[in-house]
Amino acid sequence: MSLIFNKPKQPHKPVATTFGSRRIGLLGFIMCSMVLLIVRAVDLQVVNKQFLQTQGAKRHISVVPVATYRGKIFDRDGEVMAISSPVQSVWVNPQELDATQKAKLKQMIALLELPKDKIKVLANPDPKQRFVYLKRRISPELAEKVKLLQISGIYFEREFKRFYPAGPMAAHIVGFTNADDLGQEGMERAFEENLAGTAGSKRVIRDGKRRIIEDVENIKEPVPGQDLTLSIDRRIQYLAYRELQAAFIAHQAKSASLVVLNAKTGEILAAVTQPAFNPNSRKNLTENVYRNRAITDVYEPGSSVKPFVVAAALDRNYIPENAKFISDGAIQIGRNLVKDGHNYGVLDLAGVLKKSSNIGAAQISLKMPSHYFWNVYNQLGFGTSPGTGFPGEASGSLLSVNRVHGFSQAALSFGYGLSVSTLQLARAYTALADNGVLHSLSLLKRDHDVDAKRIFKKSTAKKVRKMMEQVIEVDGTAYEARVDGYRVAGKTGTVRKATHGGYSDKKYFAVFAGMAPASNPRFVIVVMIDEPSEEQYYGGLVSAPIFSKVMTGALRIYGVESDGDNTVPILLTKKNIHEAE
Repeated sequence: MSLIFNKPKQPHKPVATTFGSRRIGLLGFIMCSMVLLIVRAVDLQVVNKQFLQTQGAKRHISVVPVATYRGKIFDRDGEVMAISSPVQSVWVNPQELDATQKAKLKQMIALLELPKDKIKVLANPDPKQRFVYLKRRISPELAEKVKLLQISGIYFEREFKRFYPAGPMAAHIVGFTNADDLGQEGMERAFEENLAGTAGSKRVIRDGKRRIIEDVENIKEPVPGQDLTLSIDRRIQYLAYRELQAAFIAHQAKSASLVVLNAKTGEILAAVTQPAFNPNSRKNLTENVYRNRAITDVYEPGSSVKPFVVAAALDRNYIPENAKFISDGAIQIGRNLVKDGHNYGVLDLAGVLKKSSNIGAAQISLKMPSHYFWNVYNQLGFGTSPGTGFPGEASGSLLSVNRVHGFSQAALSFGYGLSVSTLQLARAYTALADNGVLHSLSLLKRDHDVDAKRIFKKSTAKKVRKMMEQVIEVDGTAYEARVDGYRVAGKTGTVRKATHGGYSDKKYFAVFAGMAPASNPRFVIVVMIDEPSEEQYYGGLVSAPIFSKVMTGALRIYGVESDGDNTVPILLTKKNIHEAE
């Protein structure tokens, strides 16, 4: 009998036990993940917080400038001569342009009238370029048309554009700004710091395409520029511009300039130049056109300085008031010959000015010590800057005192051997207009001149003005400078232009300087025409008529009381004009 033993069966693991172990594993995984997340959160929010915030801000938060208004420029009566208006500028990120938008790009190119270099940026973008201006300061209407095209990569920026309501007639004084709204010429440049103001700044959020999607905060408020009130009277400026332009064209001149001063304050009421330009358009804008020749260009003043010679001699009694001089054609001074255009015979002081005698002026000058004579010219501002602060303001030139003797002293007496700007000559005339007091000049409005200084005695200035009135008489050199109803005192200058070999016989500066009313002058006006046509080149024929028209208008605008009788115009011919060269 055999014994059979059965192998005992292994017990099965319960199902519940298997599920429990899986749950424990899952929970362990979750717990480990949570620990890792907590560790990562601590790393991001505590350990590397500052670094990550900085990097995030660099990518999404930017500080951008906030443009500000440039200060306005007004004339003395509050009329706007320069003002800024908000406009749009168009720029492109070449990396974001969609090449499939060719039709829209063509439309935009036509709307903006883009030059070739800008079209090239759109057609063949540089891989490194991310910002290129397409058109600066366009009108809001044009910007809206471009926006409606919805071209990817095209963006808009708010800026300001300068407008000049006075246009060409005040362009040389006011000046203009460049594409970045920085003053380039004239008062825009002279007072750039005051007019520009201070740009502000703000923090913004940008999207992935660097577009501003939200303002975060203002960092610095923009400070608008300061307004500027000029001494210029827009009405007189326009009148002077119109008359000078007409003469410039009629006489086919090379250039021309005119200055009007308030004889009592030294304020510059008008300063115009030809050729002119439009500051609202920058096409064909060159230094030759936008230079303010009335302030920056110089020339020898010729006979227009003779009244100062007479005044200097009378003021210190170097000659008696009844002195007589003989003009018989020419006199010898050293190795040089001084000539008059005609043989005038015996002339008194008024006659020297009336006939513009070089011989008489030379004899008067030689009666004075050279250092005194030179000092009078120096005190009148010849050879020194007028001090207006205008960019490029000319100082002119004056011989050094140790070179003034003999013929050089005589030459100075009839306006050679020194150079002046139209503005400098006008300033010197204030010493005769305001009873011997020379005024400083100002392009800003003011009530009085604290820097005025006496050059001549009051009685001397009055005597010389009375003599200068004879220049405007029928047989004087500037009858066409008369102003009906007013007494006028003035002096002509017909100046040969210097050349490399001496002086030209065909090219001249035609000058007239004068004041009115002569009994108590309110205005001083100087007119200079550079190279008028050969048919008419005398100061009395070319510049004096312009003076008459501008002075007439200025006196009427200000309602200045008449001090003389109405005059009856007579036919004037070249025979009436006897101007020393």
